[in-house]
Amino acid sequence: MEIRQLEAFAAVISAGSVTAAGRLLGRSQPAVTRSIQELEAEIGYPLFQRFGPRVAPTREASQLYQDVERTLAHLRQVKARAEQIARQSPPPVTLAATSALAAGLVPRALALLDRSHPLESVHLRSAAPEQVVDAVLNGIVDIGVSSLPLEHRGVLVHWIGETACVAAVRADDPLAQAPRIALSDFANRRLVTMQNPYRLRPRLDAAFAQAGVRTAGVIETNSSLNALGAVRAGLGLAVLEPVTALGLPVEGVVIRPLDIRIAFLFGVITPEFRPPSAATVAAAQALAQAAAEILPDFVLHDASQHGAILQALYDAPNDVLNPIEEHTT
Repeated sequence: MEIRQLEAFAAVISAGSVTAAGRLLGRSQPAVTRSIQELEAEIGYPLFQRFGPRVAPTREASQLYQDVERTLAHLRQVKARAEQIARQSPPPVTLAATSALAAGLVPRALALLDRSHPLESVHLRSAAPEQVVDAVLNGIVDIGVSSLPLEHRGVLVHWIGETACVAAVRADDPLAQAPRIALSDFANRRLVTMQNPYRLRPRLDAAFAQAGVRTAGVIETNSSLNALGAVRAGLGLAVLEPVTALGLPVEGVVIRPLDIRIAFLFGVITPEFRPPSAATVAAAQALAQAAAEILPDFVLHDASQHGAILQALYDAPNDVLNPIEEHTT
């Protein structure tokens, strides 16, 4: 395979047509078509279905795309680093974080880091938790910030943070005047909540089940910012992690503590078998400092307690309503 073939494939996936892909790449339409045909001949199956000037990726193309994009991202990093070396510039700080942490926490941490380690180049990508771990494991980024669990072989957990979930209420809702929101206040109200089935969502569901609260419908989303937008539009009340809610406030939405504590847990990871640079260590420390500044109830757990924290969450569902106070630093 040649780089020009992979670039043509990725560009057609992104643009939706060969002509548009040619414009993105600065190549002629016949040149892009030829690159795709050569790639298809080499791998032995079609990558696109043709519908006049437009194309649609085949199932095989969709499966291949993630690996191609990862490869091209590596090549872009190599090119950028080569140029930085020529200028004798320090390496960039590369991070991947879940959308909530990328929006609500990472910018504050980068501002703190910039004071001690002036940043010439930063690469930040937001992704699903599983993709954050994958980016760290594959060396695409130096540091990852994600919700728990983070037990994957090949990653080093630097620290674990704990904070309590909060309620988000539209500013003109009568509940916005209350100092604290009870789960019972959600009865017969539409709930805006997270989709993630293996992370925060089970603890939210368990809390409502324990409280015996039935809501009037659910809006599910994979982004806390989406949840805040739905609340501002009057679509319901939300229970969500507080990093986005407090780190990136949305006008017209009031954030209130809940009457119980539902833990949101997140951590910072780097590749286990690659010693972190001084800048990476400083970034991990800046992330912890930023979390403490944004979150009034932030608790910093030592990385060695990762297993104990997960054990408490998985084996004792009733603890979902209580803080994990042991093993803190």
